[in-house]
Amino acid sequence: MQVVQEPLLTGFGPAMSAMEVVRDADLTGRVAVVTGGSSGLGLETVRALASSGARVHVPALDPVAARAALSGINKVDVWPLDLADEASVKAFANAFLDRQGRLDILVLNAGIMAQPLFRDPRGREGHFSTNFLGHYQLTALLWPALVAARTSRVVVMSSRGHQISDVDFEDIDFVRRPYDKWMAYGQSKTANALFAVALDRRGRANGVRAFAVHPGMIVTSGVRHLSRSEFDAVGALEPDGTPVINPAGDKKTPEQGAATTVWCATSPALNSLGGVYCENCDIASVETERPVGVRPYAIDPERAECLWRTSAMLTGLDIAVT
Repeated sequence: MQVVQEPLLTGFGPAMSAMEVVRDADLTGRVAVVTGGSSGLGLETVRALASSGARVHVPALDPVAARAALSGINKVDVWPLDLADEASVKAFANAFLDRQGRLDILVLNAGIMAQPLFRDPRGREGHFSTNFLGHYQLTALLWPALVAARTSRVVVMSSRGHQISDVDFEDIDFVRRPYDKWMAYGQSKTANALFAVALDRRGRANGVRAFAVHPGMIVTSGVRHLSRSEFDAVGALEPDGTPVINPAGDKKTPEQGAATTVWCATSPALNSLGGVYCENCDIASVETERPVGVRPYAIDPERAECLWRTSAMLTGLDIAVT
């Protein structure tokens, strides 16, 4: 079934905040997992979901720092997790499944951006490993809990950065081509958009729907590797070094940036939809030239299946289409 990538015209707009999205939501009894949930967009996502009654589990690379950042937010549990280490992903998934029988909301938010070349213990390029492959493994391992919830949602953090690069299936890990940190980042974000397409195909018969999200341009700790000149090239900082906030120009606060994630995780408008790329609390338009929306290659079903087959081969984990 071909997914229709067309705006719903929700009218929310780019300045919507995550707390506004869940103002009337009741998530009592729901269970959520938010990777990267102790800072930036993830922290605001956790805050919004927990404020509406959800029990939120936050797997984090540094659990001690995560607990400090999340102090004061009720109904939150912190776990250790390194997405670039498959043993760590497996350990978290097993521990979670031992404790929880269901998972209503899985937000794959954690990620890195434009870092120097590094590789995970398997030899995979770092952006592809952290932003995508670790999340693929995590989702596959948590699949029984997602299915058990009967109506669950997986929200995958993509980015307008997907416009930088498609997935190079001939050299995903930059073995033969020169490494470029922006190409690596863009490829990982395209992979996340394609992941939502393929995952939704496998999940919809069991009530599991998947969505990819562009949150906007938000200056958080995740961009610490960028130089001032790189920030200035996109007009992200004021002269005093503080972030430029202009939601209409895609420059948002973390609270505004988390809104689309929370909308995808909770909105009744998406009850019968999935496999789409979203921005500004709406389904994005398909664009080939304008610097908005989603590129066709990032939602292409055949490329999504190619990525899925590659991921299954690399991890030894698969989910059958039902």
